[in-house]
Amino acid sequence: MQNKPPLQGAARNLPARFLTPMWRVVERVLPPRRWRVPVIVAAGVFSGLGALAFHISNASSYLTDDPKACVNCHIMAPQFATWQRSAHGRVTVCNDCHVPHESIFLKYAFKGMDGTRHAFMFTFHMEPDVIRMHAPGQWTVQNNCIRCHGGLLGHAPYLNVTWNEVQRGTGKLCWDCHREVPHGRGNSAASTPHAQIPQLSPVLPGWTPNNFPPTHPSAFPPKKP
Repeated sequence: MQNKPPLQGAARNLPARFLTPMWRVVERVLPPRRWRVPVIVAAGVFSGLGALAFHISNASSYLTDDPKACVNCHIMAPQFATWQRSAHGRVTVCNDCHVPHESIFLKYAFKGMDGTRHAFMFTFHMEPDVIRMHAPGQWTVQNNCIRCHGGLLGHAPYLNVTWNEVQRGTGKLCWDCHREVPHGRGNSAASTPHAQIPQLSPVLPGWTPNNFPPTHPSAFPPKKP
């Protein structure tokens, strides 16, 4: 068996030539030695809290088109219940109306911005009792009304009205006339108190006990003498 010839100098130093610049970049990013352990611990804590918040909020469901994702927040129960029992509930999902469809990038950019706004408002209890769409949401829904029902509108200029034309005062939004489509007129938190909606999945993982041990004295039976 013949021995392989030794690598030439340039080839032998090839890994070092690539790793040295990378290590220099890493050294610039890393904190000083005396701060590395606290920084690593803090990064681990914040990463764990972020992962916990991601799990509790079921954030991955917002990447899908499943309507159940919209009731991860309980105050959206009236909107889900009224959609589910409407004619739209048989042929559409929430994202068909409330998310742009011009491109996949615009769709998820809008979901990210709108979802962040909703999460902030719901977390700090800033939401109104009756939820109404803000301007970007109205623009999106109006465009999607035309996108889905364009075959029914024909070429009538007073029907095929865009959001920009509404802002200029040269037309009306679709729901200015179709006011009960699809969520009805009353959408407050108390408008559908007995609505049957999907229940939230448990926050605790499956390997944990179903219930925490009782702590109230009335939960413990009296001991026999």
